[in-house]
Amino acid sequence: MNTTIFGFEKLAAYQRAMDLVDKVYDMLRIFPAEERFALCDQLRRAVVSVPSNIAEGSGRTSGKEQVRFLEISYGSLMEVYCQMSIAKRRNYISDVQFQDLAKEIEAIARPLSGLRKSLIPQP
Repeated sequence: MNTTIFGFEKLAAYQRAMDLVDKVYDMLRIFPAEERFALCDQLRRAVVSVPSNIAEGSGRTSGKEQVRFLEISYGSLMEVYCQMSIAKRRNYISDVQFQDLAKEIEAIARPLSGLRKSLIPQP
């Protein structure tokens, strides 16, 4: 049964971003307790921002506003990458876990960039 209601739910970038949210939330369970209110909270906010801004941008009527929200989403995606790099450096996650997340992030970044380019008027 198809449960999509809104068009953005069909976007590959949105679907993969939602999967990334699940993966990051699951991974945060193994982080040390002292990171609960620091890196963990920051990662939760950043990773949730990725699909949230794709969704919010889709509700905007102007292409310029849609592009702005896609850019915010992309920025949040890069923030997740940076924070997961920090987690790897601190040995909270393994190299294998980091590489898996990096591939996921790249798989979101590509269609997100393509979507952004499609909304920018060509001269």
